[in-house]
Amino acid sequence: MHRLFVALPIPEDVADLLLDCMDEPASLRWVHADSLHLTLRFIGEVDGGTADDVAAAIASLSAAAFDLRLHGVGCFSHRRHGALWAGVEPKAPLSALAQRVERAVQSAGLPAETRAYHPHITLARWSGPEPALRSWLQRHGELSSAPWRVDRLVLFESRLGKAGPNYDEVLEVALQ
Repeated sequence: MHRLFVALPIPEDVADLLLDCMDEPASLRWVHADSLHLTLRFIGEVDGGTADDVAAAIASLSAAAFDLRLHGVGCFSHRRHGALWAGVEPKAPLSALAQRVERAVQSAGLPAETRAYHPHITLARWSGPEPALRSWLQRHGELSSAPWRVDRLVLFESRLGKAGPNYDEVLEVALQ
């Protein structure tokens, strides 16, 4: 089985800004620098044939390059787990690209994603009661970066391990 997702890699200088935000609370599981990305579509576990079909569909994508920048932070909280994230803008080109990726994934025979798309870069996760986040959210609420050029997307395979997930590039698609 192959655990796949399509994402935008984060440039090193932007990753450095994000790493500077990863301070406290210590109870959070901070994302490793090599794992920072902006997900366009989580696919999940598929067999080898379906993985090949997804890769072929993603490889056929055509989309324009665009500029993106960090803008603010926030958190998702779901019962007994959650995540801290960095926001990005503008959202319109991301949503359009995510829709193209979604159509490609569906053309490979996978069901439609039912959750609304909320573009973000996950910084940390937690399990159990929600940690005290107010101070962190206030300290980093104005997070921003210079724009960077989004000129490629990547199909990744995720391998779960004891130290967290490892991401391997399966396929890179250049944006024009």
